[in-house]
Order: sequence, then C-alpha cells, then structure tokens
Amino acid sequence: MKKKLAVIMTAALLAVNLLAACGGDSKETKAAETKAEETKGGETASAETKGEAAPGGETVKIGVVQLTEHPALDSAYDGFVEALKEAGYEEGKNLELDFNNAQGDVSNCETIANKLVNDKNDLILAIATPAAQAVAGKTTEIPILATAVTDFAEAGLVNSNDAPGTNVSGSSDMNPVEEQISLLQELLPDAKKVGIMYCSSEDNSILQANLAKEVCKAKNLEVEEFTVSDSSMIQSVAESMIGKVDAVYIPTDNLLAEAMATVTMITNENGLPCIVGEENMVTNGGLATYGLDYFALGKLAGNMAVDILENGTDVSTMPVQYISAEDCSLAVNSKSAADLSVSLDGVMDRAKDLAE
Repeated sequence: MKKKLAVIMTAALLAVNLLAACGGDSKETKAAETKAEETKGGETASAETKGEAAPGGETVKIGVVQLTEHPALDSAYDGFVEALKEAGYEEGKNLELDFNNAQGDVSNCETIANKLVNDKNDLILAIATPAAQAVAGKTTEIPILATAVTDFAEAGLVNSNDAPGTNVSGSSDMNPVEEQISLLQELLPDAKKVGIMYCSSEDNSILQANLAKEVCKAKNLEVEEFTVSDSSMIQSVAESMIGKVDAVYIPTDNLLAEAMATVTMITNENGLPCIVGEENMVTNGGLATYGLDYFALGKLAGNMAVDILENGTDVSTMPVQYISAEDCSLAVNSKSAADLSVSLDGVMDRAKDLAE
C-alpha cells in the first residue's frame, strides 16, 4: 500500500507540474506572439515611413561647399535645391542638406571638403571652381556635382568636358564672352583700349580673360590686363586703371563679383564704364552684361543629381552641361549709365534695368 501510495503521489505531482508548465508556455507564447506582432507592426510602419522618405526609398544626404557668399552663387544653390524639390526631395522630410560657406577662403574649402567626405554623404555639391577642386582632391568615390565652374577640364576636374571619366561633373558658367565684348562696342563705340580685370589665382578667371583678349584682338581693340590675387589689392588696382583704358571688362570672377561695389565706386566716379560677366555685378554698379541665369545653372546640376540618385547614373559618364542661349539675357544699370553719361537708348527695349 505504501508503494502504491508513493506511485500515485508522484504521478499527481508530475501532472501538476506538467499543467503548470503548459500554462506557462502558453502565457509566454502569447506574450512572445504579442511582442512579435508589435515588433512586426513597428517594422512595417518604419518601412512605410522609409518608403515615403524619398523617391529612392531612403533619406538622401547631400553635402554642399560654396566658395563665397554673393548673389550669383547663392542663386545657383537655390536652383539646385529647386530641381530636387521638383523631383520630390524635401529638406527635413527625405533630404538632408549640409550647407557650408567657405567665405572666400580656399583653406576653408579644404577643411569643409574633409568634413563632407568623412560624413559619407550620398553626393556632394561644390559651388565655384576652388570649392570643386578642394572636394575632388579628397574623394574619388562620392559623386561630386559642381556648378559655377567655367571649364571643368581646364580646372583639372575631369578628363574632358564631354566624357568626364572621374567622379565629377556638373554645369558650366562659360560666359558668352564674344557677345559681351560686342555689347561693349555697341554701348561704347568710341572705346579703343579695354582693360581686362580679373583674379590671377582663379583658373577659370584666367581662362575667360584669355578668351576676352582673343575676342578683343579680333575686334581691333587694344587690351591691358589688370590682375588681383586677393581682396586687399582690389581698390589700388581699380584706381590704377583710371586714365589708361577707355572701358573695363570683368568676367565671372568670384573675388571681383563679391567686391564689385568697391570696383565701381572708383570706376564710375572716374568715368570708366565696366562691362561685366553676370547680372549681380550689374546690380552692384556694372554698366551692362549679356549674361547667364545662375538659378537656371544650378537647376541643371540639380537635375543631374536627381538622375544620379534615382537612376543610379554614373557621374563619370555625364557630360558637363551648359546654359542655352535662351537662359542668357541683356541687363543694364541705368543709374550707372547716367553717372557715366552713356546712352542706353539703343538697348532698353530688349534689356532689363537692374538699377536700385
């Protein structure tokens, strides 16, 4: 009887433990299933949010380095952002933009370039030649798009403008130099000698100055060069042109564009008209330009960025883009013309007046 009682009690204890164990498994299983469902729901929501984040499925990181702050370069940046916006990329939602301005200091460009590469951006935008050269020297992996660069090949950024062969491409601000010199002759028919003023440390300014010299020679105009290497020289060089030339031509030079008001304060007061490379230089006292729309220039680079981000296009195969003739326009400054006693009667019907 004792043996039978022991067997019965053991069996009863096993049954109780088994039931407890089954009950525990059931509770744990239910909790696990609930947690899994919650996790799954969370992952699903996250995936949906991620899917909405950008046309390509992820938030896009774009680093930006701009050489300096002046209206033309600012407009190029605005055009780039507008192209992204039109393609469905919106900052704060599916686009992360890291904008950096080097304030005209090339050493700052180098520091910013290192930062943008180390941050592992999906793409880098460089605005102006020194900025593009700085970034291109830091990475061969991240796609780089540049804008407000006159000649990519001349600047050492690509193998050729038609077939870059590097991780760099973008949109060129090559000026209609011949048309600008023709405008000079139209507005200033008595001009015989032209001073070409530019920054000698900027590759693309040198390129444009050389083009201007060739055009002037073909149009039987004498030329004298006036160069600056930094902002401290601008006033003295501007003063040195007085009495030596009949007119001044200044290309899309970043240093001089930023300091245009200083130049024209001297030249306009001394009866020396300036034909310039872009519209904002006219706003700041230049007489006239037949120039580019920098907003449209930036949009060209922005559309290239969309092609890279959405279609996976290899930047090394993307030819450098150029502004069409439709995106060039005649602009004058009637106040400067009045100060200089220059008649604009022959062009006002086709020009926009940027006098403030």
